[in-house]
Amino acid sequence: MIDVDGYRPNVGIVLLNADGRLFWARRINRDGWQFPQGGMRSDETPLEAMYRELEEETGLAPEHVEVVAATRGWLRYKLPQRYVRHHQHPTCIGQKQVWFLLKLVSDEASLRLDACDKPEFDIWRWVDFWYPAAHVVNFKRQVYERALRHFAPLVEGLCRVELGNAPPREDGDPTPDEPRHGWRAA
Repeated sequence: MIDVDGYRPNVGIVLLNADGRLFWARRINRDGWQFPQGGMRSDETPLEAMYRELEEETGLAPEHVEVVAATRGWLRYKLPQRYVRHHQHPTCIGQKQVWFLLKLVSDEASLRLDACDKPEFDIWRWVDFWYPAAHVVNFKRQVYERALRHFAPLVEGLCRVELGNAPPREDGDPTPDEPRHGWRAA
């Protein structure tokens, strides 16, 4: 489903643990790391799409999380020209997203990256709050920063941590925890 402006409706998920750290996962067979996200179906609300994507990409069900907040309206990013499929109609030039902040209320053992037939991620880790804004692919960076800026005051209140302002994108960024492999025996 692509809107008249060429944007695909999508949801993004910022998953928070009790320490104020965020779930960060690596795309299968790629070097790219990102938050869970995915397209909305034409018959879904953003909340319904978020729960579906959450389960498909992390194995978490609604009882494993608490919805803390969502961004208002759409946050948009354009795809680089090399990713635009000009031969498809309608042509998708980017994504428009509603972002959700979720708090993990279950044990992290509930996370299963192999919960669906075609897993999106192969490993994951917890990272400092501003880490994703500095390390996501460039074309998604502005949307990540906007979503995290929106959620930062809520996270500070929930987790009783001080996050400060978004850090500059430099090598001095915090180092994430060791990766965890997503494959668990069924």
